[in-house]
Amino acid sequence: MPKIRTLKTKRAPEGWEIIEPTLTELNNQMRDAENEPHEGKRKSETLWTIYRLHHQRSRYVYEMYYKKREISKDLYDYCLREGYGDANLIAKWKKSGYEKLCCLSCIQPRDHNYGTTCICRVPKGELEEGKVVQCVNCGCRGCASCD
Repeated sequence: MPKIRTLKTKRAPEGWEIIEPTLTELNNQMRDAENEPHEGKRKSETLWTIYRLHHQRSRYVYEMYYKKREISKDLYDYCLREGYGDANLIAKWKKSGYEKLCCLSCIQPRDHNYGTTCICRVPKGELEEGKVVQCVNCGCRGCASCD
C-alpha cells in the first residue's frame, strides 16, 4: 500500500497528474479487496485478488516508464518509494525469461515442494492437453515467458 501523505511528505514530481487517476482507482480496488468477506473461500483464494491488483499496479508503473516512456525517472522513483510499484518484481520483469512473472513467490524454491518453482511457470506446451493449471499462491494460470 502507498504511504499516507502528510505535511512532511515530499510533493509528487512533475507528471504525477498523468498516472494519479489510474493509481487511485487501483488503490480503491485494493482496499475493497482487502475488506471483502472471505467466507466460503479457501485460505489461499482470499489473497488472489490482492496479488492480481498488486501485479496490475506494478505493471502499470513499469509500462509507463519502460515501455511507453510517459513518466520521468524522478516520478518512477517516487512511485517505487511510495509503494505504488514493487521494485523487486519490476527488476525481474527486466530480465530475460521473467517478462510475464505474476509474483515473486512463484519463483522461490523454498515455497514449493521438491525445491522447484510453481506450476504456473511451466510452459503450456509441456503440460498435458486440456489440463487447467492454476497457481496455489496467487491464482495465476500461467506466467511462463514462452507461452
